[in-house]
Amino acid sequence: MRDRKELKERRHKRIRKRVLGTSERPRLCVFKSLNHIYAQIIDDSKGHTIVSASTLDKELRELPGNKSNISFAKKVGELIAERALQAGITKIVFDRAGYKYHGCIKALADAAREKGLQF
Repeated sequence: MRDRKELKERRHKRIRKRVLGTSERPRLCVFKSLNHIYAQIIDDSKGHTIVSASTLDKELRELPGNKSNISFAKKVGELIAERALQAGITKIVFDRAGYKYHGCIKALADAAREKGLQF
């Protein structure tokens, strides 16, 4: 029987075969740890991170509460969308990095969509 980590890695490899960020449509990659949520917009053709946001940023670090829950995921989604729009990015490709599309991952994606990013 396979453990959760191995199944997540298999999903991640399967997704990354198809999801590729370009200059026109960079990739929004999400990482979730036990304590924090991170999001990056990456141009894979150049290998550069264009913008990033996480619960470790100044705006979110001082707020009280559990930084890995859905409400903070929404705040990270809004923050990454604002920074992307300032950088001139409107269309992206979403990379859920092997995580199932529910809970924090879904909240982050929905918040980014509401702020103006097109998936």
